[in-house]
Amino acid sequence: MKVLNLSDKWLFTKENNEFNIEKEIDKAEHVTLPHCFNVIDGQSGEGMFKGECCYQRKLNISNEDINKFIFLEIGAASIICKVYINGQLAGGSECGFSMFRLFINPFLKAGENLISIMVDNRSHDNIYPLMADFSFYGGLYRGVNLIISEELHFDLMDNGRNGMYLTQKNIDKNIFELKINGKLINELSEPKEGKMQFKLIDKEEKIIFSKSLDVKVLNETNFALVEEIVNPNLWEGVENPYLYKLEVELYCENKIYDKKTIEVGFRTVEITPDKGVFLNGKAIKLNGVSRHQDFAGVGNALTKEHMDLDMSIIKEIGANSIRLSHYQHNDYFYTLCDRVGILVWAEIPFISVPTTSDKENKNAKDQLERLIKQAYNHSSIYCWGVQNEITIAIENETIYEMVKELSDMARKLDPSRFIAQANIHSVANESSLNGLTDIVGYNLYYGWYYKEMQDLEKRLDEFHKTRSDIPVMVTEYGVDTNPKLHSYNPSVKDYTEEYQLLFHNNALKTFNERSFVLGGYVWAMFDFGSEIRNEGGEKGKNQKGLVTIDRKIRKDAFYLYKAYWSKKFFVKLAGSRFINRHKELNDIVVLSNLKNIKIYLNNQFISEINTNEPMKTFKDVKLTLGKNIIKVEAFDDDGNIYRDEMILNRVKEIDKSYILLKHEDEKHVINWFEKFDLSNVQEVAIKECYYSTFDTIEKLYENEHAKDVFRKYFGELAETPQFHVMKGLMTIDSMSKRSRFNIPKELLSAINKELNVIPK
Repeated sequence: MKVLNLSDKWLFTKENNEFNIEKEIDKAEHVTLPHCFNVIDGQSGEGMFKGECCYQRKLNISNEDINKFIFLEIGAASIICKVYINGQLAGGSECGFSMFRLFINPFLKAGENLISIMVDNRSHDNIYPLMADFSFYGGLYRGVNLIISEELHFDLMDNGRNGMYLTQKNIDKNIFELKINGKLINELSEPKEGKMQFKLIDKEEKIIFSKSLDVKVLNETNFALVEEIVNPNLWEGVENPYLYKLEVELYCENKIYDKKTIEVGFRTVEITPDKGVFLNGKAIKLNGVSRHQDFAGVGNALTKEHMDLDMSIIKEIGANSIRLSHYQHNDYFYTLCDRVGILVWAEIPFISVPTTSDKENKNAKDQLERLIKQAYNHSSIYCWGVQNEITIAIENETIYEMVKELSDMARKLDPSRFIAQANIHSVANESSLNGLTDIVGYNLYYGWYYKEMQDLEKRLDEFHKTRSDIPVMVTEYGVDTNPKLHSYNPSVKDYTEEYQLLFHNNALKTFNERSFVLGGYVWAMFDFGSEIRNEGGEKGKNQKGLVTIDRKIRKDAFYLYKAYWSKKFFVKLAGSRFINRHKELNDIVVLSNLKNIKIYLNNQFISEINTNEPMKTFKDVKLTLGKNIIKVEAFDDDGNIYRDEMILNRVKEIDKSYILLKHEDEKHVINWFEKFDLSNVQEVAIKECYYSTFDTIEKLYENEHAKDVFRKYFGELAETPQFHVMKGLMTIDSMSKRSRFNIPKELLSAINKELNVIPK
């Protein structure tokens, strides 16, 4: 078997022309894969192109290879794609984040062939994601390979990756069981006698076991091998991510027909509802970050170099877990997590709103199958996430059944891992939804979108009291932060680095003080593209990252996390971008995992702090007009000194560039409903056969009078793209249960008074 990389020599056009399928494009851009066609507009907030585009490449097949068995492997094409070979449809994919393969011999000829791939990033009402707070980039963004195989090979067409699945299980104190299951394919009609050779090899190239298996390969032949591994070196997360490699060779008549090498780590993960997570019996807190596949000027077409950079920053901060949101990521990044020791929450894009056009929910199931089969052999993955905030529009029995089906399917495909879900905050602690998975996560933004940041601890305590049998964690939490903005008095929605510090310090303390909280996944590690956004002084980006989208700026909160998590000593002065200070007395914040800190002003020692708190404050440091040099020194137990410094300018007047000026129409109006007269509103007894707040918005829109009532109260909402996705599910009553809409009970009665006189 040989694998050819087809990353070069592609033509690309946004012109949707049926002739592009059959003949070479005459006017096109020359591109190299991976490629994204929303590199600029997916991050600009100025309107994003969505449509069907064409990638095209010539492919020469030799007279020798045409008699072999040829597969086209596409790393991912977003969101859907169709593949044509010499003008004929060879297949396609509606799973925009998964790898897929096509058997293309029936469409090939010896000599020159034309591959045309139509990629479409428009939203479709039966393909996930339907709606989400990130840009739906389009492109062939993970490369394309040509696989040329002999007649005998491991299965390439089961929606998996390797044609085999490795399951490790601890069966005694120091003994693990390794199960190897897979399928062999014989492309010819007559059976073949063959042999399989299995070798497990450690890092020192020592062979742990070597076993052979005689096989008679029919069209399809399953194989299985079970071995006991005594006293293996354990995969211990970031402390020691020890990996073995399994080599499997398929022989026939003394010739190697196929070979696979798969890395495997031996570990146990136990999760309890009261004491948290145990890795190999050792209690750990999941110090987690969340990551989108997104990079400035690249979109989702990340190279290995981009992914290596991301992992180096994640290692620097000291994280031991990552939530790869909200879809299947590049297989190389899962491999990096295996090798670095990062525990992974892997998930599918069953997010925000479910389809109403496909009762079988087929696309979510297809994406779940591909995720689990293609990432199954990664030792870093400890759970499969089956939904994220799927009840944004409505929570009902239909959604419960969808989540249950996905959970059951995941357990059947992989009984060895946990099943997880991430709920929006409005899902009640008592909700039936919380009983459908092994782990429940909540996306909690107390102190940003609703209430106060201190309400985070109340919510977690209430959940644990109500559902003490369910392991819980916080799967999203964060605040949008523009590193250009600063304040002496940080507050909600000021987008300053100072508020981000306060918010995250509160969250980390809350998690650490509660053993029952498994941990959290900060939202997010890096800023990312979101075409619908325009806030915090930036268009087209979600700025909740600890690091900017170009990876050039580590915000102050990054170093707060490093102070909590990292074992590598350092000291960092916060507020170094808050240069122009108009006040004489300033609190200087220091972030460090060392407790003994000295501070100097203009080379003069002024104070010392001795505390284990990661965030330390020197109060009322007096600045003189003009330039001031702040230096800090931190000391470890061996006498090593760690230093940082910054320059602050004392100015006479406030620097207004640090303050985000909001236009009147951009300000958040808490009581938007005050323009309606809600005095003396009486509760309405709902009559059947008339419209009410319990009808879906789509149903209201079927009647012009009911539609007018809705638009009277929610006119601005009706114009948003998100509304059009949700209107088939959402009712005004379900909207009232979401804090973002802030609908008082009296307003529901007022609306029902108008709707409930309109006959259906």
